[in-house]
Amino acid sequence: MATLSCAARDSRTMLRRNLKKALRYPSLTLTVVIMPLAMLLLFNYVFGSALGTGISGMPTGSGDYIDYLAPGIILMAATSGALTTAISVCSDKTEGIVNRFRTMPISRASFLTGHVVGSVLQTMVSIALVTGVALLMGFRPSATPVEWLAAIGLLALLTLALTWLCAGIGLVAKNVETASNIPMPLTFLPFLGSAIVPTESMPAGLRWFAEYQPFTPIIETLRGLWLGTGIGSSAVIALAWCAGLSLVGYLWARRTFKTGAKR
Repeated sequence: MATLSCAARDSRTMLRRNLKKALRYPSLTLTVVIMPLAMLLLFNYVFGSALGTGISGMPTGSGDYIDYLAPGIILMAATSGALTTAISVCSDKTEGIVNRFRTMPISRASFLTGHVVGSVLQTMVSIALVTGVALLMGFRPSATPVEWLAAIGLLALLTLALTWLCAGIGLVAKNVETASNIPMPLTFLPFLGSAIVPTESMPAGLRWFAEYQPFTPIIETLRGLWLGTGIGSSAVIALAWCAGLSLVGYLWARRTFKTGAKR
């Protein structure tokens, strides 16, 4: 019990450190928010009429296309937020603070826990901001409070999974530039799913990839919760992907941190 109490106390300390650092240097968080907002504005107002007309059930164009588009872009805010973890972890590693922490009588798990929990909180704030802008642009979900909670929970679980993965990336990256570039495909992978257009409209090879990559069932589950469209087996698949990625990311980051401690 004493060990768990010390670990919790040290993790809270690390969490406060990372949140204060984020408040002191908000430019990275703002950059992460700006990209999904730019994509939301671009695809809705520039391409909305053309893309929305071809989507079943949304024949009026950009006025309804925002309902189809918003869940995918909100998910993109979650993938973008994970970048901050890789950058902040790598920054601590290259500046030598990680080695300093290893010489101190603190819980070894607290360093990564503080980064991960802090990043999840920051990303959820970013998701809330993007959702608010989408609502101002005409996004009109018909979800009940329970469905809203389910959607928020799914986004939080996805954010946690991606954050653990990016924590591992930050530990293995040689410098901050590499740490910011390696996770970049995660940000744009939703575009190769059903974020912008239905997978049925894609060529055969791309359609197969889009239907079986992890973000498509998550987007379809969010869309179903918010808009009342069919979810089918997407919810189970989405939860399985999130749980699997969380476990893989956690084990990888933990092993990488311990391996570095032995060098």
